[in-house]
Amino acid sequence: MNMHNIAIIPARGGSKGIPKKNLVDFCGKPLIAWTILQAKSAQGVDEVFVTTDNPEIAEVSKSYGAEIITRPPELAADTSTSEAALNHALLEIQKSHSRTIDYVVFLQATSPLRENSDIENALAKITEAQADSLFSAAELSDFLIWSQTGGRLQSVNYNYLNRRRRQEEERPQLAENGSIYVFKPEILLKHGNRLGGKICYSLMELWKAFEIDDYEGLKFCEDLFRIKLLKSQT
Repeated sequence: MNMHNIAIIPARGGSKGIPKKNLVDFCGKPLIAWTILQAKSAQGVDEVFVTTDNPEIAEVSKSYGAEIITRPPELAADTSTSEAALNHALLEIQKSHSRTIDYVVFLQATSPLRENSDIENALAKITEAQADSLFSAAELSDFLIWSQTGGRLQSVNYNYLNRRRRQEEERPQLAENGSIYVFKPEILLKHGNRLGGKICYSLMELWKAFEIDDYEGLKFCEDLFRIKLLKSQT
């Protein structure tokens, strides 16, 4: 079946933790460049779009091969949601496209610790599962998670009164890592959410779950990127 899939990368200009975060130098390239290049290198992704309110981000993104969707200022505020930006971008893309879009791949530039093979695996997984939406995930088999409500602690993903060996766990514990989402256009347009209908997941290595919110995270992700990925992506 000849499918047509697109990638959308939201990248607004405002950023409090790191000014011009999407353009900050990351291992020799603007941060957003890596996500654009990963999407363009992934088999099964036919077009790559960046939705932004910032002319400088638009110029840099275009230089790395992305098509640009100009985002209205009201969809680029601190309180604006990714879904609002995605919805606007998708409607703009559909206006100029006569071809049906099968899947949208939503990638966040602040999660650069991914490979094009991760995107390919996600597309293969959702197609094989005949699912409507997908999130990338890390397995948390070695994490014992607690929550606190009203001063009371409670174990979440295990029973502290009946500890079991990891090998005895009946099902994996998954963490949505925020790196890759895939969905049918109608899921977003109908439900206003990146996830809906039949949902599945695609596993990524745990270290790929780290993202950039501040300078400490930037340095940490750079170190991981240089150790793990840089040679394969340059």
